[in-house]
Amino acid sequence: MVVVLGMSSGWLIFDIIVLAILVGWGVSAGISAYRRKHYATVLDEDAFREGMRKAQVIDLRQKDAFDKGHILGARSLPYIYLKQQYGELRPDLPVYLYDDGMQLSTQAVTFLAKKGYHKLYILKGGYAEWHGKTKKAKYAD
Repeated sequence: MVVVLGMSSGWLIFDIIVLAILVGWGVSAGISAYRRKHYATVLDEDAFREGMRKAQVIDLRQKDAFDKGHILGARSLPYIYLKQQYGELRPDLPVYLYDDGMQLSTQAVTFLAKKGYHKLYILKGGYAEWHGKTKKAKYAD
């Protein structure tokens, strides 16, 4: 058995793997932050609520999550369908996006910006941080 700096080779490999995962996660988080800043404006709840009356508010979560509760006035357009249905959005109006956090919204604004949409906004913290008016489906579980 080889011992390096008082560590067995098994622990050294484990440490390298953990370090690689952490570096990968950090790079991914950095890329997401760059994309959010480059393609969209992140709005706090008050600014989002104030501007949403004149915007298209899009909930990117799955339909079942939307039915359990969504921001009042939002339209369900799950992220998995965005690439097929983005043409339903008007490029001349602001698009306010949210999901559970901000990950799907970041991916969505990157895609939409490349398709010519420029008035893109993301709810800071996503639906998980929303304290405003919501609506639930009558028959949601």
